[in-house]
Amino acid sequence: MEGFGNVEQITRMVLQTIESAKANQNRMTVPVGVSARHIHLTKEDVEKLFGPGYELTKKKELMGGQFAANEQCTLVGLKLRAIENVRILGPVRSKSQVEISATDARTLGVSAPLRQSGDTAGSAPIALVGPKGVLYLNEGCIVAARHIHMTPEQANAVSLKDGDYVSVRMGNERGAVLDNVKIRVDESFSLEMHIDTDEANACQVRQGDFATIIQTI
Repeated sequence: MEGFGNVEQITRMVLQTIESAKANQNRMTVPVGVSARHIHLTKEDVEKLFGPGYELTKKKELMGGQFAANEQCTLVGLKLRAIENVRILGPVRSKSQVEISATDARTLGVSAPLRQSGDTAGSAPIALVGPKGVLYLNEGCIVAARHIHMTPEQANAVSLKDGDYVSVRMGNERGAVLDNVKIRVDESFSLEMHIDTDEANACQVRQGDFATIIQTI
């Protein structure tokens, strides 16, 4: 029986080692990008806000061919509460969308749902005020869900694929863990996790800090 007990102990150790190896194969250190409130617009809506024939001008290059534009708008919620100087991201899209934090939503008095970017069906209405006009969106205002951008090569290196969800531990003394972080994979992406300003403040992280993927959900 003593020998059998030793076998059981060894078996448990082997299984624990296997499970640990499985967990560690998904570990990756990722830079953190704090995503402030911003706006995506169609060409038609750019012209409604800035005038006929107007084109967005580039302030700063972003990943995936996107850029932060020089142009900004004022957001107005249902209770006529406003947030000024909200930056537009280019280039123009097929559908207009406003991404804000949960704190912004309370400030504006809108019920913005937590969604992945682009998923705007049935989301909150919002008004945008530009120098040449006002745009009313019946839907399109969301709180953007946290996610990680990576290339196919980076995803393959840690056995992940587009649409997977992972847990991430922040690499600072607070050591906060964020679950339900969606993996988004594309050749044009640079490795970066995007969280909003509310999450960054709660986790006490800043732009350029690092986090670690600790497991697949």
